Amino acid sequence: MQIIRAQRIFDGHDLIHSRAVVVDGGRITALLDDAENALDLGDVTLLPGLIDTHVHLAFDASLDPIGHLDEDGLYERMHAAAQLHLAAGVTTIRDLGDKDYLAIKLAQEFTDGPEILSAGAPITSPRGHCWFLGGEAEGEKGIREAVRERAARGAKAVKMMVTGGEMTPGTHSHLLQFTPAEIRAAAEEAHLHGLPITGHAHASVGIAAALDAGFDSIEHVSFLTEDGVSPDHELIARLAESGIFASLTVGVLPGFNPPPVIARRLPGLAEGMRLLHAAGVQIIGGSDAGIGPPKPHGILPYGGEMLVDFARCTPTEVLRSFTSLAARACRVDDRKGRIAPGFDADLLAVAGDPTKDHRLLQRPAAVFRRGIRTS
Repeated sequence: MQIIRAQRIFDGHDLIHSRAVVVDGGRITALLDDAENALDLGDVTLLPGLIDTHVHLAFDASLDPIGHLDEDGLYERMHAAAQLHLAAGVTTIRDLGDKDYLAIKLAQEFTDGPEILSAGAPITSPRGHCWFLGGEAEGEKGIREAVRERAARGAKAVKMMVTGGEMTPGTHSHLLQFTPAEIRAAAEEAHLHGLPITGHAHASVGIAAALDAGFDSIEHVSFLTEDGVSPDHELIARLAESGIFASLTVGVLPGFNPPPVIARRLPGLAEGMRLLHAAGVQIIGGSDAGIGPPKPHGILPYGGEMLVDFARCTPTEVLRSFTSLAARACRVDDRKGRIAPGFDADLLAVAGDPTKDHRLLQRPAAVFRRGIRTS
């Protein structure tokens, strides 16, 4: 048993009066108003370890992440990438772009990194977005079989590429890749196996299709059109009413200058985020780590910038999005995302008070995984 003491504790919802956490067997067993003979971290805030709802351990954040997939040592590179998340205070990651079920293998074999919740390879249409990860399927029967395979392999979620994406030549973010019947089949089969399903969807047509099919969350939710961005007010209202999670893509390296095509769309993307937040949509943060140099592994703590500047979230809302709300979206909220008795002792300490300044997340003072200090 050990006791960890901090000046402040954010429990996943709000600051609380307790200042000490009792840990035993990797779990939190009690909260104390104060304690002597504790590991005193000083003037820090202790909060749940962060949860990144969208990463790609198989991508190496290089200029050519796809080209490096078939090089020797992918498994070892994925292990190193996972460690970068943990060092940044991200103690749970949802991998939505696995290859050859290596992220599931990594989750089962390595216990010295963050908890990995892998969806396996994303289900995509033949030669569709990210087809090179091995998730091509078509027809309702084929899609149901693909979901069953992932469930049998131990996936913790299902991901479907509802729309295309600019990372894959020949596909487009504003176009659907599947029929409504195929999208519904994926959701129905995932839920039969007790798995949450999330959909890669940039355009309104894809967002609406995922919502209509009963998906649990939607990735990106950027309202892209063929040549711009066009937030759909009616669709945003439906998202808010449904309670679905919008996993917004946040977090880039400081100083990154987006290419002209993205720079032109930034005002529209910001407006879409603002409207989602104003409507009360449940916002969580997925970094998309690994897809390129601006998105290194462990970048999620920088995601608060977009949520505050674009979506107009408060710092406290950022913390909730990265902890308790993300845990609910990943269906691990019975043991993750909170500082409370019975929860995993995955903890992050940052100097000062991040409920006043979200940027403090970028400088972890201490990280604990199952109660063991890792940094």
